[in-house]
Amino acid sequence: MYFTTFTFIAINSIVWVTGTLLDEQIRLAKLAEKQQFASLFVRDVPLNDPTFGDAGQMYDPWVYLSHIAAHTSDIALGTASAITSFQHPLNLAKSAASFDRISGERLLLGLATGDRPIEFNVFGVDRENRAELFQETFYAAKKAWSTSYPTINTERVSLNGEADILPKPTLKDIPTFVTGRSGQSLEWIAKNGDGWIGYPRGIHEQAKIIRDWRAFTDEFKPFTQSLYIDLLEDPDADPTPIHLGFRSGHRFLIEFLKGLEAVGVNHVIIALKFATRPMEDVLQELGEYVLPHFPALQIQSNHTQQ
Repeated sequence: MYFTTFTFIAINSIVWVTGTLLDEQIRLAKLAEKQQFASLFVRDVPLNDPTFGDAGQMYDPWVYLSHIAAHTSDIALGTASAITSFQHPLNLAKSAASFDRISGERLLLGLATGDRPIEFNVFGVDRENRAELFQETFYAAKKAWSTSYPTINTERVSLNGEADILPKPTLKDIPTFVTGRSGQSLEWIAKNGDGWIGYPRGIHEQAKIIRDWRAFTDEFKPFTQSLYIDLLEDPDADPTPIHLGFRSGHRFLIEFLKGLEAVGVNHVIIALKFATRPMEDVLQELGEYVLPHFPALQIQSNHTQQ
């Protein structure tokens, strides 16, 4: 079992992105790679619902990830998460496979059903069907990546070996993670996902749900959770709660992450949306003081562990 700290730079979730700010994001992505963060994640929020309280991010995730990939070389790039309810399964499979090839097999594909009611209304999708749409996309994508001229017959796909999806991922598969429950049982998530992206919970509750999930499979599959932080300048600052996380100094953060590690959390997506300090300063401090306690596992190009 291993533990890796991720970061999720979310500055474009709260402002309209100008060319200058996009340049700043690329500079921060390069800094995250230099500091040896394991990965960068982006979100997939098709519409800005002003009543929801969170605009998500401005750019299409595949276009944005491709831009980041062109300016970095090694850092893994993920979706947290691509939405399965509003696009055809084969379109999503092709986008993911294309990006995985272009980026040099760096994609970590988080999938989710979507949770904003207005989007289901606008796209004309019955929200009650989102769990079934999720399974359909998951199955169709995996089949399209692994098989030449596949036969896939689902609600939205009628493919009977007469056509193919190109490109195929180099490894004929992409690490694909279920986000939240996405309408699925723990058993389904354990048996079908390559890992699970969960949400912050109390540490005892998190420990129990990880145990329950892992009881359904003998394979090791990583558990990931998000965590919002506001890293304070005082390294000894005690924690105070914020939405889905806390603000504190880095010493408390280290101990908190060690606690997560002890109960089976393997990766943490650190969300900096509520950061009150300059992003560059936060990344520098995390890289210098926190990441050395949780070094990222190195992965060979064939996805085997070194």
